[in-house]
Amino acid sequence: MEILALNSISPVVDDVWKMKYKLVKECKAPAAIMLRSFKMHDYALPESVLCVGRAGAGTNNIPSDKYAEKGVVVFNSPGANANAVKELVLLSLLMCGRNVIDSISWAQSLKGRGADVPSLVEKGKGDFVGGEIKGKTLGVVGLGAIGILVANAAVALGMNVIGFDPFISVKGAWNLSRKVKPETDLNTLLKNSDFVSLHAPLNAQTKGMIGKDTLKIMKDGVNIVNASRAELVDTAALKQAIKTGKVHRYVVDFPTEEILGEKNIIPIPHLGASTPEAEDNCAYMIAEQIQDFIENGNITNSVNFPTCVLPKNGKQRVTVVHKNVKGVIGALTEFIGKQGINISAFVSQSSGDYAYAILDLDTAIESKAVDQIKQLPNIVKVRVI
Repeated sequence: MEILALNSISPVVDDVWKMKYKLVKECKAPAAIMLRSFKMHDYALPESVLCVGRAGAGTNNIPSDKYAEKGVVVFNSPGANANAVKELVLLSLLMCGRNVIDSISWAQSLKGRGADVPSLVEKGKGDFVGGEIKGKTLGVVGLGAIGILVANAAVALGMNVIGFDPFISVKGAWNLSRKVKPETDLNTLLKNSDFVSLHAPLNAQTKGMIGKDTLKIMKDGVNIVNASRAELVDTAALKQAIKTGKVHRYVVDFPTEEILGEKNIIPIPHLGASTPEAEDNCAYMIAEQIQDFIENGNITNSVNFPTCVLPKNGKQRVTVVHKNVKGVIGALTEFIGKQGINISAFVSQSSGDYAYAILDLDTAIESKAVDQIKQLPNIVKVRVI
């Protein structure tokens, strides 16, 4: 079975699939698609595609809502690249505290000064004095897989850490260091932080969350690290805040034209997850999720459908994508019962406008009956495994 790769994907997928599936660069009728940064909004999705796997956490490059209408599941790999991003954030915090970028450029400019270099270094190093991060307060906005690792690591480095996330998971709360102070009000966190690290998803509520009003309440000389998305920060307001000294330094992993060449803005060319280890981890996780979905119909880590997993317990499995409205499950199970088929195991989960059901049957269902199920009201997609 062929899986289409729209970007270069780590070969570790072969360790998962063990020759069952083949990753190809061209295919007219792939069973699934794997990608990283490829923009799919104008992509003509083949009818054969059952699912799309993003080897990374963010899925802004995929029209997930549109694919949900077709019954196409979109997977991501949350946490697989978390350590790589965490390490870049820690580096960014240090670059905010110490003026290493400018000092390295200056030191390089001394080339050709021969024996005078050591004395020139001692004489000029005072222009690049910076502060330590130990003892400073870090505000972490968003306590997902990455934010938790950043918060815990900052604690280990001697920082006072405040965390804000109204949607933190139970698992996330268990993994968070007890030394991280929880904060329920974002403005309070911003007001009390020397450093702010952004780990929030980009959506209508978070776009421009760091802007004129929020910058105004921050400490003078605050440092901001953005390893999430450029749009979380209002660039015009940020640049003005740097000019007035309100913001000391801004490190962003998503450069845009507006911030290039600006003093005290450090643009990193989206290196957060750009490590061989992170790419392997993301590809491995997505490969497992794609295989489990194709072979068992199970959904884990989907951004447009709920998690829905059922151990196999029957002769045949049927999966159904349907609108999240009353009466669908009743009509579905009633129809199957009229076929003289017993449902040995069943699970159904819903999220937003759509729901997903897995049914294990004691006997095989005829293709004609499957076609009739597809015609039931509010049914989006039916698959027999």
